[in-house]
Amino acid sequence: MKNFKEQMEARVREIQERIQEYLPREEGFQKTLLEAVNYSMLAGGKKLRPLLMKETYEMFGGQEQAVWPFMAALEMIHTHSLIHDDLPAMDNDEYRRGKKTTHAVYGEAMAILAGDALLNLAYETAAQAFALCAHPDRAARALAILAEKTGVRGMIGGQSVDVENEGKPLSLPQITFIYELKTGALIQAAMMIGAALAGASEEETEKLSGIALNVGMAFQIQDDILDITGSREVLGKPVKSDEKNHKYTYASVKGLEESAKDVERYSKEAVRLLEELPCRNEFLQELILTLIHRNA
Repeated sequence: MKNFKEQMEARVREIQERIQEYLPREEGFQKTLLEAVNYSMLAGGKKLRPLLMKETYEMFGGQEQAVWPFMAALEMIHTHSLIHDDLPAMDNDEYRRGKKTTHAVYGEAMAILAGDALLNLAYETAAQAFALCAHPDRAARALAILAEKTGVRGMIGGQSVDVENEGKPLSLPQITFIYELKTGALIQAAMMIGAALAGASEEETEKLSGIALNVGMAFQIQDDILDITGSREVLGKPVKSDEKNHKYTYASVKGLEESAKDVERYSKEAVRLLEELPCRNEFLQELILTLIHRNA
C-alpha cells in the first residue's frame, strides 16, 4: 500500500493527541496519582487497539465522534494491564516502551493505584459516548463488549491463569487459552466495538471476533519470538524476561521455527476472514499484517 508508513504515523499521532483530551489534570491532593496515570498513558506505544477500533468503525461506515471515548477507554484499560503486569508481584520489569515502568518511578503502591484508577477512568470515559451517539443502543452494545472482554471472561481472566501457573510446565492448549484471553480479548474488544458502534450486524460482529482472535494469537506469538531474538534498544523493554521469570511461552514450547510458521498461519486466517466481509478497508488489512510481522 502506497505511503502506508506515513498514513500509519499520521493516524497514531492523531490518536495520541485525541486520547490526551480524556486524561485528568494533575492537581489536587491526589496529584501524584494523576501524574502516575498520565506518565503511563503518555509513555508511547503503538496505539494498536484504538487504531484497530477506529479502522473497523470506519470500514462499516461509522462517522460519529462516539468512537473516540471508546478508543481512549480501551487504551486506558490496556495501560492499566501493563502497569500491573510490570509490578514486582507479576513480571517485575523496570522498563516499558523505552522508559522506566510506573512502579520504578512512583513506587509499587502508587503504581497499583494508578492501574486501578485507569480501569475506573476507562468506564467513565466510555460512558461519554452515549451523548455522542445517535443510536444509544449501539453504545450500550459496545459497553457490554468492553466489560466482557476486559473482565474475568477476558483479559483479567487470562492474566489470572498466567499468574497462577507461573513457573509450571504448561501445555500448548493452556498457553493458547491464556493468549486468547490475555492478549486476544482486548483486540477482540477493539474490532467488535468498532463494528457494533457503526451498526454492523451480530453476524458481522462475531466474524470480527474471529478475525481479532487470530490477530491476537499471531501478535502474542510474535511477541514471544521477539523476547528471545530481539534487543532492549529496539523493543524498548527488557528481553528474555519470560526466561528470567521461568515462563512457559508458545515459542519456548514449540520452538522458534514452528512458532514463526504459526504466526503466518494465524495471520493468513485473519486476512481470509477479513476478505469475507461485505466491506473493505485496505489500510486495516495492511495494518494487521504489519503489526503481526513487526520486529519491535
